[in-house]
Amino acid sequence: MNKVRTVGTTARGIRAPIAKRGDDLVAFVVNSVLKSAETEGYSLRDRDVIGITESLVARTQGNYVSVQHISLDIQRKFEGDVAVLFPILSRNRFSLVLKAIAQSGRKVFLFLSYPTDEVGNALMDIDLMDELGLNPYCDMLDEKRYRELFGSTVKHPFTGIDYVQMYKDMAENDNIEIYFTNNPRVALNYSQEILVANVHERKRTKKILLKAGAKKVYCLDEIMNEPINGSGYNPNYGLLGSNQATEDSLKLFPRDCQLIVDKIQQVFFEKTGKRVEVLVYGDGAFKDPQGRIWELADPVVSPGYTAGLRGTPKEIKLKYIADNDLAEVDDSVKTEVMKQKIRAKENNLENSTESLGTTPRNITDLLGSLCDLTSGSGDKGTPIVLIQGYFDDYADD
Repeated sequence: MNKVRTVGTTARGIRAPIAKRGDDLVAFVVNSVLKSAETEGYSLRDRDVIGITESLVARTQGNYVSVQHISLDIQRKFEGDVAVLFPILSRNRFSLVLKAIAQSGRKVFLFLSYPTDEVGNALMDIDLMDELGLNPYCDMLDEKRYRELFGSTVKHPFTGIDYVQMYKDMAENDNIEIYFTNNPRVALNYSQEILVANVHERKRTKKILLKAGAKKVYCLDEIMNEPINGSGYNPNYGLLGSNQATEDSLKLFPRDCQLIVDKIQQVFFEKTGKRVEVLVYGDGAFKDPQGRIWELADPVVSPGYTAGLRGTPKEIKLKYIADNDLAEVDDSVKTEVMKQKIRAKENNLENSTESLGTTPRNITDLLGSLCDLTSGSGDKGTPIVLIQGYFDDYADD
């Protein structure tokens, strides 16, 4: 009797030692996975996926910068007062960056988008905003007017932090003024030198400002994009994707991820004969339904992945097939007919009714989100994730 397969995709968080700067990351990852497989009694297969959290990569690289390093880069790139546009609201992501800008000696005009930041962190009750007749597309508020309208108790629903006050407290000699607007051109009334601090819309924001006549515009990916006095750096993302490491330093998004994932894939093949896929992952690309916050504060979900992870899934919708094509098929053969449909699916399913309702997102975004949810951001101690069966379908026995 043939054994019937009962499990599809599985994701395992792989526990690993605490990594430090200078560790051999390739050996660290390979040894952790192979030790887990031996201890837990499973085997690797072709097209298994190994996910490595970006923080593990950056830590072994020693890719860190201090507040002083950032401040020096600001001094080097800006001549006078700086307008800072549309940062996300985050202790972890932006507070030290703002502190460094303030310590550069420049006057800082900080413009926050409202009613939420780019990823959904709220600055005000949107219903109250509507009741007050505020139009977020054209109305600008200064901090005084913001407090008059919304009070001093506007706090983040999860962290309990008043981010306006926290950002104000980053000032040096009261050199931060805060405004609320969604029109980037407003900043040009305060300074012709702009630091664009939003993540996913940064190129559009920069384009608008340059077209409006800004003298100098940098984005966060252009700050710390090269080393300063031996610091870390990221040539592609600069400060984007950075996280607070200590009271005066940040860990940057990792560098050279493509070289790393390709090398790990090669070593796994040499040791096991299996062709696994590998990706480095950061934030997942999903939205919290309660807080309405989009998780993705990193510039991308995956800064590096092997070639087999390119593209989008090519899948048909089993529910659609079952409700339509198989509606009158005898129960005894439904499973086999479904498998035949899967085996016969076309490579190009664009606009096909059979793919209706499937998720046409990049494979790396889907896998990176799965990895992020599996490893978590707290104390699980699983910076490596092994995903098996992801590329299998119902027809694979």
